[in-house]
This record gives sequence, structure tokens and C-alpha cells, in this order.
Amino acid sequence: MSMQDETNSPATPQKQVSPTRGWLGVAAITASLFIFLTTELMPIGLLTPLSASLGVSVGSVGLMVTAQGLAAGLGVPFIVAWTRRVNRRRLLTTLLAVLAVGNLITAIAPNYPLILGTRLIMGFASGVFWAIGVSMAMRIVPATHANRAAAVVMSGISIATVVGIPLGTLLESAGDWRTTFLIWAGLSALVFLAVAVTLPSLPSANAVSVREVFELPVRNVPLRLVLVMVVFFVLGHFGAYTFVRPYLEDSTSATVGFITVVLIVFGTGGAIGNFIGGQTVNKSLRGSFIVGGLIMIAALVMLLTIGTYDVGVIAAMILWGLAFGVVQLSQINMTLSAAPETFEAAMSLNTMAYNTCIALGALIGGLFADHVGVTSVVWFGIVLVALAVILRASTGRGTTPAI
Repeated sequence: MSMQDETNSPATPQKQVSPTRGWLGVAAITASLFIFLTTELMPIGLLTPLSASLGVSVGSVGLMVTAQGLAAGLGVPFIVAWTRRVNRRRLLTTLLAVLAVGNLITAIAPNYPLILGTRLIMGFASGVFWAIGVSMAMRIVPATHANRAAAVVMSGISIATVVGIPLGTLLESAGDWRTTFLIWAGLSALVFLAVAVTLPSLPSANAVSVREVFELPVRNVPLRLVLVMVVFFVLGHFGAYTFVRPYLEDSTSATVGFITVVLIVFGTGGAIGNFIGGQTVNKSLRGSFIVGGLIMIAALVMLLTIGTYDVGVIAAMILWGLAFGVVQLSQINMTLSAAPETFEAAMSLNTMAYNTCIALGALIGGLFADHVGVTSVVWFGIVLVALAVILRASTGRGTTPAI
């Protein structure tokens, strides 16, 4: 059976799904987010061993994040539009199959170019998931619980940062980085099965052409402003965060164990930030973004000033994680609030901006790390996040409803 066999008109009404199956589907989509995000960001915790094993510089290894992010960003508006009439359950299972095979190839690849090419292909799958995942979850539960389903799915970000990336670092220290990616290939296959079993058929409900996708920011000024803020924020955050491990190894001679703790602390802060943001965005979406950005800047300054002490690193990282959780939730809500009638299309543009800037952040950060020193990537983060805060502070003062 081809993908098109399950395709239905976007106008086709969604069959009633039992609450139990609906929430099992939400759990499967959340697990999908966990797998996609940890796969994309796993090299952050493995930069040093990957560099040593593959015989390339730390900055070059950062291109593993760049390649996947670039593909996810640049490809998603086209793929989402081209698959606009494809059943979303079939599309998600296909994306997870690509992820499982990609992780397996990464685990056994004999050289760095093959890994880089594989990450590029995996990036296309990752980008499409970010565009369709939340909307799928909102469709399979009762309408009154749609926002809760979206929040549950987004909690996968916190789970990935608290558990996924630190666990990958820990597995590498107990074995090697190839074992880590092999385990993630197996997990990807398990989530593939969970999605296939629990999700109901989901005919596409957002048929938007490529031209219409790219016309959105031209016609929609609020969406255009949000996308610019996303560019600044993501460039700054990931430009610095991608190189946390080498920065700490250089400034504090941090051990693998301490770096694992630091990553867990960051993720814990992110979970707290998501919870706080869930309360504050309903009161002031603009204020949540601004305050979160200011806290992130303060955390990066702390890392530069008291980051030579373990307690200083811990304090800075938990604040950084908290700020990331608040800003992350705020920018997603801002995107959806700016274009509520074109859900997947708006998210595909958000994904394009977000993932392209993950890629560029890692690339620019790698250039700074290799030619100026790893401390410079923290300053890069401060400047770019400050630009995002300034732009948000200088635009509309009204509150915006959250999703």
C-alpha cells in the first residue's frame, strides 16, 4: 500500500477516537518528539569522543548538528506542502523508519563523511515531524483537551534534555558513542511500532501549497516578527549550548560525570521553565519571552564570571535551562497565535527558522571555537539572545492568548 492509499480530503471529518486510544496516541507522539530531539542534539554531549574517534576537530563534529538542522529547516516547508494530502499516521511512521535506519547507519559508519550525509537525510524527517506532531496530538483527543495534548507533547523537549542527552553521554562513557547511536536506533524502532499501533488514521487537515506557505510571512506581519525573534534566539542559544562540553572541559577541567550532571541540571531547569511558562504565557506572552530571555542572558554572564567553580556552573546551567523552557514555550505560542488558521504551515516556517538556526548556530559556534576559543561562543549567545529580547520589547505590548 502506498502513502496515497490512505490519503483523504482535508475536509473529511475525523472519526471519533476513544479517549484512551487518543491519549495513548499522544504518548506515542511525545515519545516521537523525545527520539527526534535526542537524535538531533546527541552530538552535543559526545563532541569530544566523536572528535577523537573520527579524527576531526570539535568544530567539525559540530557539523553533525549543523547538517541535521539545516536539512530540517530548509526542507520542511516543501515536504509538508508536498505531503499535504498524505495521511498523517502513515507520514509519521515513515519519518520514524528513516530515523531508525539513520541511527543504525551512524552507529556502524566507517567514516565521518557517511555520518554527515546520513544526518542530512535524517534532518528532513526531523523537520517534518516538528511541523505536524503537535497538530496531530491536538486532533486525536476531545477538542476541550487539545491544548493539554499540545502541552504533553511539548514536555518531550524537557524529557529529552533531562534524560535523553545526559543518558547518551553516560552510555558513551560506559561503552562508546557507537553503542549510544545503536541503542537509539532500537528505541526509534520501538516508537515506530507504538505510533503504528496507537494512532488512528489521520487524513490531512491542512492542505496548503508551497506558494501559500511562503506567502504567509509576507501577508502576516506578526508571524514575520515572530520568525525574526526565533532566528535571533535560536542562533544565540544553540551557538553557545552546542559547545557546553568543550567549554567546561577547557574552563574547569570538567569530568564526563560532571558534564552529565550539568546536562541533567539544564534539562531539569527546562522542565521547570516549561511549567512556569505554561502559567505565565496565558497572562503575558510578550512578558514571558522578555523575562525568559533576560534570565538566559544573566545565566550566560554567570557562566563567564563564576563558571570556574562547580557551584557556579550548576547555578548558571539551571537558570539557563529554566529560561530556555520559558522562551521555547513562548515562541511556539507566539507562532501559533500569529497564524491560528494555518497551523501546519505556520509551524513549518517556525521549524525552518528554528532548525536552520540550530545548524547555523552550531556552524558559527564551531568557527568561533576553532579560531577564537570556546569562551567566545558564550559571548555570541549573549549578543544574539539580547537582540531577540530587544525586538520583542520594541513590538506590541498587548497580551496574546496561548495555544
